[in-house]
Amino acid sequence: MKLSKIALAKEAFKHKGFIKKIPVIARMIKSVMTKGGYKPEYKNVILPGLVFVYLISPLDILPDWIPVIGVLDDLALLALAIPMLISEAEKFVAWEAELKNSKQISEAEIIS
Repeated sequence: MKLSKIALAKEAFKHKGFIKKIPVIARMIKSVMTKGGYKPEYKNVILPGLVFVYLISPLDILPDWIPVIGVLDDLALLALAIPMLISEAEKFVAWEAELKNSKQISEAEIIS
């Protein structure tokens, strides 16, 4: 059974609701780029980015034409990277909620 890299990536992205987290990840990246925005643990963002580049790259450490082993390196990298990115996305959602709550409190008027 030969699987393409795109098919493998699609299967891995279904892992733990990754597809549902894509808008959160996009907001997180936008927030990281702004001044005073979210400060992620960079290993949780950089490593998945490097894995994505490796997956779409035509170069492989273990070529895909080698049965089983050629696909396993891609799967192992996805298994490492996706949970890291999902974890950072969940931290971002908590940060976003905390930021929203602090803005609501700072706008309150004190009556004595």
